[in-house]
Order: sequence, then C-alpha cells, then structure tokens
Amino acid sequence: MDYVSALLPPVVMAAFFTAVVVTIVKSQGGSNKAKEDAAVDAAFARAEAARQADGSAEPGQA
Repeated sequence: MDYVSALLPPVVMAAFFTAVVVTIVKSQGGSNKAKEDAAVDAAFARAEAARQADGSAEPGQA
C-alpha cells in the first residue's frame, strides 16, 4: 500500500491543475470578451497618453 500513498499526492495535484486550466479556458471569451477587451484597450490608451505627456517618444525611454 506504500505505492498508493506515494502516488496519491501527484494524482490529486494533477487533477487540481487540470480543473484550474479548464476553468481558465472556459472563462475566456464568451459574453464578457468585448467588455474585457474594451477595458484593456482603455488601459493601453491611458498608458499611451501618460507616456506622451511625459514627452518620451520611444517605448522604454525614461
């Protein structure tokens, strides 16, 4: 029975990891995709406006 106690933790972790990956994949897209994309686009626009307000023309320049 030592092999059962040795294999149980990796099997449980593999099942948990699989469940997490499935949850992440299922939550991508769908009805909230446009809303999430709009939020990301707005954040990029704010970052670009702030970068231009600082006067740096090239990304990475400070």
